[in-house]
Amino acid sequence: MAGDLYEVRWHARGGQGAVTASRFLSASASRENKHFQGFPEFGTERMGAPIQAFTRLSDERIYTHEQVTNPDAVVVLDPTLLEVVDVTAGIAPGGPLIINSDQPIAEVQKHLKPGNYKVYTVDATKIATEEVGRPITNTAMVGALVKVTGLINFEAVKGELISMFGTKFKKSVVDGNVKALARAYEEVKG
Repeated sequence: MAGDLYEVRWHARGGQGAVTASRFLSASASRENKHFQGFPEFGTERMGAPIQAFTRLSDERIYTHEQVTNPDAVVVLDPTLLEVVDVTAGIAPGGPLIINSDQPIAEVQKHLKPGNYKVYTVDATKIATEEVGRPITNTAMVGALVKVTGLINFEAVKGELISMFGTKFKKSVVDGNVKALARAYEEVKG
């Protein structure tokens, strides 16, 4: 982390909610009076194509606007990307790499380039399917990231989720996402 700037890179496939997760985490930071950016990097990719999204959080104003190449943390929503994309590229020494997977960490590490980072896993697909009724893992992965990094208070994230999604989705969907957020927060392993 350079100064107090903390950068997160999200890896997913188009349509899996990484952009929403990045923006949701950013909006959560505003509840703690942090400065933030949440933005995607994609062009003409279609649903299912690999995409990246980025989040920056800081106690100070953020002046940089380029993509994140040396993230403090990396979050992978789709474990099939481990075979396609080098998700470890540029990760800060000792930084967390949080992967949606039902596999043991030792098994997941076989699909990663060696490096100085710490691997965490959470079965966000199972959690989302059980709590939301669909395998959309973005909310669960935010919960895991918040637990691993302590970037933002869990209650601030939960409050933002209710506020942000409460006007877009019916109560049962919002409640399911709150449960997914909380379960991933508790179930992440590393």
